[in-house]
Amino acid sequence: MDFVIFTVAMTALIYGADFVIKESERIALQFDISHYVIGATLIAFGTSLPEMAASMMASYAGKSEMAIANVVGSVIFNITLVLGIVFFISKKMVPKRDLFSLDSAWVVIPVVLFFIMIQDGEISRTDGVLYLLLMISYLIFLFGSAKETLESDIDEELLKEKFNWGLTIALLLVGFALTIGGANFVVESGTNIARNFGVSEWIIGLFLIAFGTSLPELVVSVVAIKKGNAEMSIGNIIGSNVANFSMVLGSASLLSPLSIDLIATKFDLFIMAAASITLVFILANRLYNKAGAIFLLIILALFIQNAV
Repeated sequence: MDFVIFTVAMTALIYGADFVIKESERIALQFDISHYVIGATLIAFGTSLPEMAASMMASYAGKSEMAIANVVGSVIFNITLVLGIVFFISKKMVPKRDLFSLDSAWVVIPVVLFFIMIQDGEISRTDGVLYLLLMISYLIFLFGSAKETLESDIDEELLKEKFNWGLTIALLLVGFALTIGGANFVVESGTNIARNFGVSEWIIGLFLIAFGTSLPELVVSVVAIKKGNAEMSIGNIIGSNVANFSMVLGSASLLSPLSIDLIATKFDLFIMAAASITLVFILANRLYNKAGAIFLLIILALFIQNAV
């Protein structure tokens, strides 16, 4: 039965992502906002809701390490798997936004704060408040850059259609519901399958739950790149990672301080840092191609190999 649920949930994810991309594109067109900003705000926060729900539930249940493992694993998967696949399948990816000068700091700052906060082995409620303030700062920055003109190619059919707020919001909500609901059932059914094979709770949190909650980002980003929206795809991942640290860990730590074993998790934390640094390197050199994909997928392979 779990295999059937898994298949149906994956289908919901795919269709939900298509709704999210199309309706977000309508909003971008209506307000002359860049695809990057839409991807880094509306889509990024929407696709980060599964991580937020999973980590808050883990925190409430007293499973601190699972809450943190979900975020660490999600950040790793978002960068290495999602962007790795996006860069690999993209024939030509030329974002008009200067991603390195404008956005690379937002790849690094949340990670640096994370390592500073966990030096005492805990993410406290005070740390959580600081992360939520970081989220506000990020939003202010993004909307300050929302004055960019919409230069990416738009679906010609959308240009002919009259904008309808009610319909757009309804379809956007349906899209997020299918995407997030699908991810939830993928996680639940996948976890049940894993437990049947005797997989540990830590591995479930770090890999299955993290991978499952990263599925919305993966599907949405792949659909975006297939539609030619390179900036929306990259914006989704950078925005999602900022949201994972600030919104997800911030909210979870407010419920209950989150403890972490720095010795047991050092390799996974190293991989997360390596993935983030590699992404900055890719942005600096504009390696939005198979070369950049190979760098990221090698890091992913090391991450998976260590767990196996």
